[in-house]
Amino acid sequence: MTDATHEQAKGHYFVPAASNYSTFLSAGIFLLALGFIFKLNSVPAGVWSMLLGTAFILYVIVGWFGEVIAENRSGKYTKWEDRSYRIGMVWFIFSEVMFFACFFGVLFYIRRISLPELGGYEEAYTPYAGFKAAWPNAGPLGEAFTPMGAWGIPAINTLLLLTSGVTLTIAHHALIAGQRTKLVWGLAATILLGAVFMGFQAYEYIHAYHELGLTLGAGVYGATFFITTGFHGLHVTLGAIMLAVILGRSLKGHFSKDDHFAFEAVAWYWHFVDVVWLIVFVFVYWL
Repeated sequence: MTDATHEQAKGHYFVPAASNYSTFLSAGIFLLALGFIFKLNSVPAGVWSMLLGTAFILYVIVGWFGEVIAENRSGKYTKWEDRSYRIGMVWFIFSEVMFFACFFGVLFYIRRISLPELGGYEEAYTPYAGFKAAWPNAGPLGEAFTPMGAWGIPAINTLLLLTSGVTLTIAHHALIAGQRTKLVWGLAATILLGAVFMGFQAYEYIHAYHELGLTLGAGVYGATFFITTGFHGLHVTLGAIMLAVILGRSLKGHFSKDDHFAFEAVAWYWHFVDVVWLIVFVFVYWL
């Protein structure tokens, strides 16, 4: 954008046309969640609801991302929009911090407050007879299980995500330096590492269910384990999808050292996911 054009655009924030994508996204998330609940309760319609919800979400991802990319490439964005997007991304990541803080808060409450309190009921209430206030714990009525160890697949996954943070940083520096090939390979390596992470996590879940007895029925340990690692896995999946979009744009020659906020936003998100996993590894798997 020339200085003259910038002066004309100064003070005029770009407002896109009305869109139905947010409605489709809300419907997709609702149908996906509803289908998952149905599936847990053996309702046949659950699978179809999940598939329809997923289709809506994919439609929004392709369509909405495409519109935003087209707006950016047409020069409709100025420093006003860039600043707004940066502030918005910061607040979004902050909301994600609070989201995971809830899970870690629950884990802290259970281990430091609830378990000791329940341990004091051992003599007074029959259901608690023989209950030991030690972690890992299924609770007084949960199913028996073997806890997940920290130094197998979880340790490998930690190494994978830490390495992916390095490859993404290499790609970022390559973008700034104008090294397009290095940028593409760095992004591809990051996506591959994320995919391998998810593959290992899927294997870990199968192993937990079939060999360790670690299921959602394994009391409070099973519930906190699957909800925390599961939501983190979902974030890794979404991050990998966003990185794939950035890779596709990089192959088309998008981004420059002075105009690449989309890359930065995804990089911020991915590094956030890396940090969350380190906390998950320490407090869910290790301690």
